[in-house]
Amino acid sequence: MYQQILIRDLHSHIDQTVTLAGWAWNTRGSGKVQFMRFRDGSGFIQVVAAVQDVPAEDFETLRHLGQESSVRITGKVVTSEKAPGGLEIIASRIELISAAHDYPISPKEHGTDFLMDHRHLWLRSPRQQAILRIRHVIIKAIRDYFDEGGFTLVDSPIFTPTECEGSSTLFETKYFEEKAYLSQSGQLYAEAACMAVGRAYCFGPTFRAENSNTRRHLTEFWMVEPEVAFMDLEGDMDLAQGLIQAIIRKVLEVCPAELATIERDTKPLEQVIAGPFPRISYTEAVEMLRNAGVDFEWGDDFGAADETIISEKFDRPVIVHGYPTTIKPFYMKRNPQNGKVVNNMDILAPEGYGEIVGGSQREENMDVILAAMAEAKLDPKDYQWYLDLRRFGSVPHAGFGLGVERTVAWLCKLPHVRETVPFPRLPNRLRP
Repeated sequence: MYQQILIRDLHSHIDQTVTLAGWAWNTRGSGKVQFMRFRDGSGFIQVVAAVQDVPAEDFETLRHLGQESSVRITGKVVTSEKAPGGLEIIASRIELISAAHDYPISPKEHGTDFLMDHRHLWLRSPRQQAILRIRHVIIKAIRDYFDEGGFTLVDSPIFTPTECEGSSTLFETKYFEEKAYLSQSGQLYAEAACMAVGRAYCFGPTFRAENSNTRRHLTEFWMVEPEVAFMDLEGDMDLAQGLIQAIIRKVLEVCPAELATIERDTKPLEQVIAGPFPRISYTEAVEMLRNAGVDFEWGDDFGAADETIISEKFDRPVIVHGYPTTIKPFYMKRNPQNGKVVNNMDILAPEGYGEIVGGSQREENMDVILAAMAEAKLDPKDYQWYLDLRRFGSVPHAGFGLGVERTVAWLCKLPHVRETVPFPRLPNRLRP
């Protein structure tokens, strides 16, 4: 009975004979020696098969092996300065498990639409595997940060009866005899949870029905949303900064090989953990835009180009706070000293990646929030359970949302968010 080893563990099996199971990424060779770049999901390694070292039928199998055929390899692990990773396998047996022919993603260049149509296969490429692993580490770092910070994970529902941030961006669906929506955000439910456990977070998929085809938008994406009782805007900004820095530290620690695979310059990421994030007001940001020649009116929301101009002024994420009340949701607390702005903040990532965090202190006063709902033309009857949070033991509280896909795009320096999630959903893409 053979002991199957993973490529990632081969450094502890040098000069030993091992068995690996996986797929042939590509093959090449001459009449007497064949080379295979072999992968098993944990990594890639070169396999060398000499005609005198393997049975004749095994050598013929390798000579005619199609890309992505599944095979079982037995051979000796040896060091090699020329081999990628410093190791290679000198094969003694090659067992075909399943032959693949005419694999659609050949080594030549392919267009983006073609690759997206074959996303289920494109994931097998070294670059896409590296992105998936970095995403995994980012998600683990997020969970560790909140779990170690005394937070309780409270899952929020995907089906909701009301909007959270704007009816124009809701996916509507029939829910038995009622009308329901796919959740834009778990925030309102996280607010309820923090009144129970003090420090809560929800983490799951969210949906926006914007017909937006920019490089920063998906219709389905993952968001983590902490909510903390007795926290103000200052504490909210500190919490978000700490999360981003914790994510960067973990990725730099765990993923050097993956970052090298995608050719990510890590110096800008190292700068993120070098110190606190700069904090500027919305009004100061508007002045930056005007000084850069942008015709921008105070009271307008920032677009992607505006965020890029602002973030380029800094070598790490910048926190912009105090946005105009008129462009923000009803639940954000108005600044007691200036009712024209709310106690909110956005964090803009450097290198042109824009907003990755949006948060605020929430309005805890019943009369004020009812007035804000009236201005937004929202029916309080639809939010009775949410208003109960203000009726029964209301306290100051704050929270934010961090989008996983935008964070992955920034950390991996990807040109589009469609590569940040295994199977992206875009306005023009529902498959595969």
